[in-house]
Amino acid sequence: MQHTPDGRPTLTTAERAIDARFRAGLARLPGHGPAGWFTEFVVFGLKQAWACVFGAAMLAIISAAHLWYPEDAAFARNDALTVAAVAIQVAMVAGRLETLRELRVIVLFHLVGTVMELFKTHVGSWTYEPDGVLRLGGVPLFSGFMYAAVGSYLVRVNRLFDLRFIRYPRRWSTALVATAIYLNFFTNHYLPDVRWLLIAVVALVFGPCVMHFRIFRARWRMPLLLAFVLVAFFIWLAENIATWSNAWLYPSQVDGWHPVSLAKLTSWFLLMIISVVLVTWIAPPQPPDDDRQPPRDTDETAGGGLPVGQRGRRRSSLDQVSPGGSSTAG
Repeated sequence: MQHTPDGRPTLTTAERAIDARFRAGLARLPGHGPAGWFTEFVVFGLKQAWACVFGAAMLAIISAAHLWYPEDAAFARNDALTVAAVAIQVAMVAGRLETLRELRVIVLFHLVGTVMELFKTHVGSWTYEPDGVLRLGGVPLFSGFMYAAVGSYLVRVNRLFDLRFIRYPRRWSTALVATAIYLNFFTNHYLPDVRWLLIAVVALVFGPCVMHFRIFRARWRMPLLLAFVLVAFFIWLAENIATWSNAWLYPSQVDGWHPVSLAKLTSWFLLMIISVVLVTWIAPPQPPDDDRQPPRDTDETAGGGLPVGQRGRRRSSLDQVSPGGSSTAG
């Protein structure tokens, strides 16, 4: 993967080749009307699938192990999942789908998640099967890779959609909010749970922010809070697949699986804030290229888009076509 002089990631070599091939084919499709909208929709789905490749691979091996892993195998299922998760991570880096720079953040996700797993399993919030030796206490090591999958998605979606932000809050304030959220995951077992207060603070801090993203021909806008909710919802869906596969179980599922309560969406929503703050460590939030307002401080704008010499190529005549009035020119 290449980076701009100020550290903002651009597409990897493989992604640029795929992007060029798809653009060459899609460029022949109409840019307006239903066909234009449909093209944007299809490209959006393809990019999301590409961003989710780590998490999708994890879910695939967890589901396959649940359905077909031999019960009398000499190698414990949890250990097999850990080995497979390591193989996926190595393949992601070796295949240049992630860089060593991004791997730092993903490893940090892994550590942050494992610490919380150790505490939550200790207090009985959820449990894992006790088999295997690749574990810390009651936590098999593959569990940390599920948090890493969230980190992988966020760093990849950032570059695939060239995310830009209007009125992004100061990063020191987002770090304080994320720290408070993380601590509440521990303290709510001994002190009042203040998650609803934290959600209100998140709405106050991130509410004014609008996210701009490029799908194919045009840039689109979405309130950042809505993006958080949508991602949290899809993580909740993935959690249902994982618990159905017996990767872990909540106390109410021990006697028989049932869907995870929708109340868990609040937990995933708050986890999203921690995740986003960690990603801004290597990908500082950037304003749109046409945002002429001076930056509020260097902390917010230390990044940038493509090098100046490349921005013209991104703004080709193809990119200037918008399939609908709800989008905004890049």
